[in-house]
Parts: sequence; C-alpha cells; structure tokens
Amino acid sequence: MTGGHDLADLDGVAQADLVARGDVTATELVEAAIERIEAFNPALNAVVYPSFDEALAVAATNPTGPFGGVPYLLKDLIVERAGTPFSEGSRFLAGHVSTFTSELAARLERAGLVIVGRTNTPEFGMAPTCEPVLHGPARNPWDPGRSTAGSSGGAAAAVASGMVPMAHANDLGGSIRYPASACGLFGLKPTRARVPLGPEYGDAVGGGAVEHALTRSVRDSAALLDAVCGPMPGDPYPAPPVARPFADEVGRDPGRLRVAWSARTAEGDLGHPDCVAAVRDAAALSGRSATR
Repeated sequence: MTGGHDLADLDGVAQADLVARGDVTATELVEAAIERIEAFNPALNAVVYPSFDEALAVAATNPTGPFGGVPYLLKDLIVERAGTPFSEGSRFLAGHVSTFTSELAARLERAGLVIVGRTNTPEFGMAPTCEPVLHGPARNPWDPGRSTAGSSGGAAAAVASGMVPMAHANDLGGSIRYPASACGLFGLKPTRARVPLGPEYGDAVGGGAVEHALTRSVRDSAALLDAVCGPMPGDPYPAPPVARPFADEVGRDPGRLRVAWSARTAEGDLGHPDCVAAVRDAAALSGRSATR
C-alpha cells in the first residue's frame, strides 16, 4: 500500500510519479508486478515469456524518463528485443530468439519502462481472438470463461487484471480496440507512421498496421504516445506533426463536436444490440451527432 492505494490501482503516470518523489523504488514497482503476474497468470495465461531476472536487474539501475521504473509487457508480435524469445504465437517460431531490437522497444526502454515479459497473441496476430495452439488461450479477468478478444488478448488480460498498468499492443483490423472493449480498457489506434515499425518494417499493410498500447487511463495512453512517437531514419513517410503534446489534450475542452457514426456492419446489417447500444451511448457523449 502507498498513500492509501495498492500499486495495482495506479496507472503508469501515477506509478512513475511515486518513483520520482522517492515514495517507492523502481525495484519495488517491478517486484510488485512480478508478484501479481505469478499470482494471476496461471488462471489467465496472459504472459507467455517472463523476463523477471532481467527486469529486476534493470530496475536496480533506477531507470529515468517519463515512466522511470514502471513495469511493462511487450506483445509477442512485431516488436523484438535482442536476446529474448520471440515466437509471434506460432509453433513454427517456437524457440526463436531475436537478434535485434526494434526501434519501438528501444524507445520504450529510454522512456524508463522496465520490460517484465511478453504477452500472449494468436499466430502472427491473424485472428480477433487470442487462442494460439502454441500457448493456449488468454482468459478474460472479468470472467475466465470468456474471451479477451484479440489479437492483443494477452496484453488486455494483463492490464485488466492489474499485472501491469499498461502493455504494448498493435492493431491492423481491431487488435487494440477489440480487446479494449472486451476487457474494459482504453485502446487507441494511432494514425499510420505515428509510432515507428523499424528497422524490420517501414510500412505494414499500407499503413494499416500500427503500434501502441492498452491502458487503463487515457492519460497513460497519451503520455506513452508522446514518449515513443516520431519517425526514424528509413521510414517511407512520417505522420503529420501535432500542435502540442498528446498529454496536453487530456482534459482539454474540445468544444462542441459533431460526430458521424454508424451502427451497421460492413455488410450493411445492424450489429449486436449490445454493440449498437454502446455505439449510441458513446455518440451521445459528444453532445450532437450526425447519424447514418
């Protein structure tokens, strides 16, 4: 307990603030995350490759940055770290160890995040669920008999259960947004090229595949995007520049909005009634909307 709060109740910004103030150490944050992973993971199957010894060694160096000392998990897809397991949910790649570090992983580490392991994903991320033959299904913390959705299902289970305050995720057709919905999290798909894919990729599926995270707070998502966004050498195109840091947008009055929305599927049919109701509720929050 710190300041009347369990560490698991705090988002990443709050945890980093505790470390910066000297109220807790990075090692204490990481040890607490490891304890939660060891307690919850047998039931949830969220973390498939723990790296606890390495994480504790990194935490002992007192990492600095906007998220100095905050524990973090990488999804077992796209983003690599040299010398660590990387199978992308596939039996074909079982036992593979990365030989290089992706730019995003390097930026996450420079932001002070401590990587404590990798999360479950379907084979090559090619399903909206998280049930690979290699690792078995990830399970929803709210009801282990239900799906986390996917493909960032392991990340969603880890964050929703409080193992870590936020975790890496990526999205082509909904792989951040599906599990965010299924597990009660915040999931933003950034615009293409906002977060680098290199050096392995410059572009993926015409910019449709992007990198970011699953979080429990909007401010974590914004601050994390600030920490890792921007082009790298060799990128085929950059994202448009932003007027101010994303974190400054959190809580800002957007003024009166006019939002277009649809409750129909790509085939033109209405979706499930629960989904339709959720869309309408979200649209109502904008004040005024144009429906179609």
